[in-house]
Amino acid sequence: MSDAGTAFRETSAQPRTESVPFSHLSLELGHLYMEDFADGPGRLARHFTAVRPWVEAVRAGAVPPAPGRRPRISTCFLVDDYFSRLSTPAELIPPLLDAARAAGLTIDYLARESGCATTAAPGHQDPSALAESVLHRLVESPPPGSTGYRPPVGRTGWLSNGRRTPSQRVSPALDASDVWQPPRETLARGHSVFLDVELWDGPEERRTWSCAFLASVWQLARLGLLRDNGRAVPVPVPWESGVFPADWDALPPVLRLDPRAAPFTAYGTCSVLPARFLPVEHAVRVVLDQVQIEAAVIEQVTERSAREGVTVPAAVAERVSYVFPPGL
Repeated sequence: MSDAGTAFRETSAQPRTESVPFSHLSLELGHLYMEDFADGPGRLARHFTAVRPWVEAVRAGAVPPAPGRRPRISTCFLVDDYFSRLSTPAELIPPLLDAARAAGLTIDYLARESGCATTAAPGHQDPSALAESVLHRLVESPPPGSTGYRPPVGRTGWLSNGRRTPSQRVSPALDASDVWQPPRETLARGHSVFLDVELWDGPEERRTWSCAFLASVWQLARLGLLRDNGRAVPVPVPWESGVFPADWDALPPVLRLDPRAAPFTAYGTCSVLPARFLPVEHAVRVVLDQVQIEAAVIEQVTERSAREGVTVPAAVAERVSYVFPPGL
């Protein structure tokens, strides 16, 4: 007889946390807006020509897992089909791949930014609301002296890395002690770099997710940290025909273009991006610092990396790195 209040569950009723393969590094060759593609093939050629020496430097600096062994590195490219769709996959993707090849680069995985909002796993009809699921996993870090006066991120759509300027509740004429206070970064080193990140706008039923939040989901996907009821998402789908449809929604969220490529998910990521993305990626780090990842997923990464002798930082944000080449 069990003690009162003890709950028993069938093992089969507990969702199994699916594991994923890992590269040592996921190397992003770029992220361009539709407006960049509209500038024509010359814009793409300039992009990959500028990116190549930095890609080679990252590859050369990658730490091998063991003496005599080469690190597993996969490449990827993110296309913005979420905020605008000025062109079709059939028109856009072939010139993109040609420009990369002409610069001596290979794109192993091609991803759609809209897939960071909602995605579907192979063999499953129901899509996974990736952005929504990450939102529910945000655990705000309360700054020192926090009173909880501000509503939570799930209601406001704003996430910060510290203490905001307090809202004034009474007229200064009625309260002489009520003076302005500056915002304060929680983990400031000397002086603060305070950031307040907008995660979405619009009504709850028709949210438009921000670029910063979708980029956060993109990093979590590349790190292999996303699950939907135990299922790994998104899962790259092989795409070897070379023929692309006229509708973005006809494409899987992540395409595996090279069947010999190292795994899409990796212990760490590096993104080679134009400098205009630096503010966005600062916001990404703020989000990643406050996402609570499933314990079973963290355990999988920890165990796998330990077997390979690979050091993976405990903080998710520290697994992410960038290169912002001048003039890109």
